[in-house]
Amino acid sequence: MNGLTLVIIGACVYALAYRFYGAFIAAKVLAFDSSRTTPAYRLENGYDYVPTNKLVLFGHHFAAIAGAGPLVGPVLAAQFGYLPGVLWILIGAVVAGAVHDMVILFASVRYDGASIIDISRKEVGKVTGVATAIAVIFILIIAMAGLALVIVNALFNSPWATFTVGITIPIAFLMAIYMRWIRPHDIAGATVIGVSLLIIAVASGPFIARTALGRFLMFDAKQMTVILASYGFLAAVLPVWLLLVPRDYLSTYMKLGVIFLLAIGVIIVNPAIKMPAFTSFVHGGGPIIPGKVWPFLFITIACGALSGFHALISSGTTPKMIKNEKDILPIAFGSMLAEGFVALMALIAATSLIPADYFAINVSPAVFEKLGMKVVDLPALSQLVGENIAGRPGGAVTLGVGMTFI
Repeated sequence: MNGLTLVIIGACVYALAYRFYGAFIAAKVLAFDSSRTTPAYRLENGYDYVPTNKLVLFGHHFAAIAGAGPLVGPVLAAQFGYLPGVLWILIGAVVAGAVHDMVILFASVRYDGASIIDISRKEVGKVTGVATAIAVIFILIIAMAGLALVIVNALFNSPWATFTVGITIPIAFLMAIYMRWIRPHDIAGATVIGVSLLIIAVASGPFIARTALGRFLMFDAKQMTVILASYGFLAAVLPVWLLLVPRDYLSTYMKLGVIFLLAIGVIIVNPAIKMPAFTSFVHGGGPIIPGKVWPFLFITIACGALSGFHALISSGTTPKMIKNEKDILPIAFGSMLAEGFVALMALIAATSLIPADYFAINVSPAVFEKLGMKVVDLPALSQLVGENIAGRPGGAVTLGVGMTFI
């Protein structure tokens, strides 16, 4: 198997699914009404109910659902082999994830932007509402803890990464001020400014890390955890148009841009998939995921195929910013399919590595030693990316290395 074949299959499946399956559900099942006034207009308050351009809102929604999950989940699930992940990403994203996200977003828009908790309480009953609230709390705890672990492992003791990610906050503020007061609704201008500054930030990251400023950007894991929590609080309390939406919109360009370049690289290089279709770890006992492929594949690859966490986004900020019901199809269904493609590319990047190198990155040195494997390209890959990549679990580092390798 090679990467190009998987890219072609994924692109065809998702394009056909959006054109026919998504359009059918939107028109015949949910029956979107483009003449219906959305809560973004009826309840507009300049804080969270804000009519938002569908391209900007797509960026916000996509970034919200496609955080670290679709990038690291497939990478970690690669321990089972490439085929289980590929099948679940393709089938799950189309028949489950995209439909789920669109239905929840549609329902929330019809309920004036209500949360999944309020909808369940009104439609089913108080007991169900309480049960849903408890489930949401646990989902948030698990999701935030898991994703925070991934981000912390990727950013701690790395001034380059910390600078590149952190600088997106002031850039987002600048974009928001530009679109709100300097040149209202000039999305193209704000996009050019934001993306240009982001590219400059990424390119200058290595130089910043070697300057005196780099010392102030060196944080250990505990410090980085506090910083991430502080940012989460800041993004939650500020008006959505000031930080959350512009930063999500900006990060979508980065994420989709990188994935697009990776897809181009796969098309040109056509890397061989070095991980077998199935490994012995499908029966359990894996060094990364100790459980069997069933059900742990579906737990590991949630974002990218089907994730209950998406219900919180589809009934959270997004429905309060929908300008027209017809925008729900590209924003919800389209974002989920785009996330599926991101997950597929992440899986290709991970499985293009030699299995021994893959496991050396994703487990501690002590665990790797017990596997009895010998690294092949790991020293050269570490030198190539300029970081010590051995024993950096979580999936994010493996993804970056796989992309660099391709």
